[in-house]
Amino acid sequence: MNKRLRTGAIATAGVAAVAAAAILLPNANASTDQPAAPKTLSAHSATQLATSLKADLGDQSAGWYLDSSNGHLVMNVLSEDDAASVKAKGAVAKVVHNSMTALKSGAKTLRETAAVPGTAWAIDPKTNKIVVTADRTVTGAKMATLSKATNGMGDGMVTVKRSQGEFKRYDGGDAGSAAGGAAGSAAGGAGDAAGGAGDAAGGAGDAAGGAGDAAGGAGDAAGGSGDAAGGAGDGGGGAGDGGQAAGPIGGSAIFGGNAICSLGFNVTVKGAPAFLTAGHCGNDSKTWTADQGGGQPLGTVADSKFPKTDFALVTYDDTAAKPQSAVDLGNGSTQEITKAAEAAVGMKVQRSGSTTGLHDGTVTGLDATVNYGNGDIVNGLIQTDVCAEPGDSGGAMFSDDSAVGLTSGGSGDCTAGGETFFQPVTDALKATGAEIGAGGGDAGAGGGDNGAAGGNGAAAGGGNAGAGNAGAGNAGAGNGAGNAGAGAGDPGAGAEDPGTGAQDPGAGAQDPGAGGGDALN
Repeated sequence: MNKRLRTGAIATAGVAAVAAAAILLPNANASTDQPAAPKTLSAHSATQLATSLKADLGDQSAGWYLDSSNGHLVMNVLSEDDAASVKAKGAVAKVVHNSMTALKSGAKTLRETAAVPGTAWAIDPKTNKIVVTADRTVTGAKMATLSKATNGMGDGMVTVKRSQGEFKRYDGGDAGSAAGGAAGSAAGGAGDAAGGAGDAAGGAGDAAGGAGDAAGGAGDAAGGSGDAAGGAGDGGGGAGDGGQAAGPIGGSAIFGGNAICSLGFNVTVKGAPAFLTAGHCGNDSKTWTADQGGGQPLGTVADSKFPKTDFALVTYDDTAAKPQSAVDLGNGSTQEITKAAEAAVGMKVQRSGSTTGLHDGTVTGLDATVNYGNGDIVNGLIQTDVCAEPGDSGGAMFSDDSAVGLTSGGSGDCTAGGETFFQPVTDALKATGAEIGAGGGDAGAGGGDNGAAGGNGAAAGGGNAGAGNAGAGNAGAGNGAGNAGAGAGDPGAGAEDPGTGAQDPGAGAQDPGAGGGDALN
C-alpha cells in the first residue's frame, strides 16, 4: 500500500512538473534577447541618437545616414558586436569596411594629390565610400591627374562619376535676371501676383491707377483711403494678411556692386541684427542693398570667409531693425526658422534663392570639397541634389524650422537638374558668434514699417497702404517690384490732388510690370 502511494505521488509530481514546464517554457523563450525594432525618428531626433552612438563607438564609427523612406537611422559599424549595441538603441546597424577615420584620411589624400579645378568629392555613408565628381571641364591632363590619385586609393575607398555641368559659384552678375527671374514666378514677381499686372499690386488702372471714374472722382477711391490707392494692403499682398514677411528674409535678393546674391538667415550678434550669406558674396561687395539701384541700404559686411569656407556676416545698418527669422517660400508665405541643425545624408531639405525661388531635394554627402578653379577651393560643405542658379548664392537651405546651409555653388540648373553645395550654418554661427533669429518682429506690424521705407511713404494711405507696399516691394525682389511700391506710395502722399495723384500710380503700376519683365530676361 505504501508502495502504491509512493508510486502515485511520484506520478502526480511528474505530471505537475510537466505542466509547470509547459507554462514556464514559453516564458523562458520569450525572455530570450531579441533585437529592438528600429525607431521611426525625425531628422532632429535621429541626429541626437547618432551623436550618442558615435560617442559610444569612438574610432569604430563609420558614419550614418537617414533612411527617409521609413524614418530609420542607419549606423555604419565595423563589427557584429558594435552592430548589436546599435540595434539595442533603436537604430539599424550596417557592417561596413571603411571607418570614418579612413574615409577622412582618403579625402585628405585627394586634397593633397588631386587639386583639379572642376572636381568635388564628399563622404557618402550610404556607399561607405568617397564619391568624386568631375565636371565637363575635367579632360585630358586634368582627368589623368584625377585618375592617378583615385586609382591609388582602390575601388573599395572611392567612386568617380561625371557631371554634365560645370562647377561654379552661384553669385549673379549685373544681368538683372538673377534679381528677379524667379521673383517673377515664384517669389511673387509674376506680374499678376506682385504688381506687374496691375490687377493685384498697382490697383490696375481700373481700381486705383488711371480710370477717370475711380481715380479722378473722390479722394476715397484714388489715394485718400489707402485701401484703394496703396496697393490694397489687405488684398494686394500685405504682410500681415497675406503671410509675407516684413523686410528681407531667407531667399530675398540682395545687391552689392555688380553682384546679386540671396540672403541666408537673419541672425543676431550680441543682440544686434545681422544676416548670413555666402562668403564669396561678402567678398564681392562690402555693402548690400535690397534693390539694384542702391536706394534701400541693408547692411555692411562684418566678416567674410572665402575660399576654404564660404560664409559672410552682414550687420544691418539700422541697429533697431527687427527682421523676421524666416525663409521665403515663394507663394506669399514663409517658413519660420527657430534653430540651426547639422545636415545628415538622407535629410530632406528645401532651398530658397532670389533667382529660382523654392526647390527641394536631399542631402547626398558630407564634408565635401569643391574646386571652383582659380584657387577657389572650399572644404567641409554639404552636398545635395537640389538645383540652383546664379543669384541663388547665400540663399537659405533649411529643413522644417531648422537652418541647415548657405548656398555656395554647384553644377547644372533648375531645368536640367544638378548638384549644389552648401556651407553648414552651424559652422558659420560658431565662427561669427551669431545666433539664429533677429527679434522675430510681427509680420503685420513690420509690414507697415517696411512699406513706409520700401514704398516711399505710406503717408495718406495709412496702415493698409504701408502693408500693401511692403508686400509688393518685397515680393518682386527686384527693381520692378520696388518701383511698384514707390508708385503706390506716391499717390497716397499726393492725396491732396487725387485726380493728378491717381494718374501717377497708373503709370507707376506700368513701371513695375516692365521692371518685372526686365528681371525675367
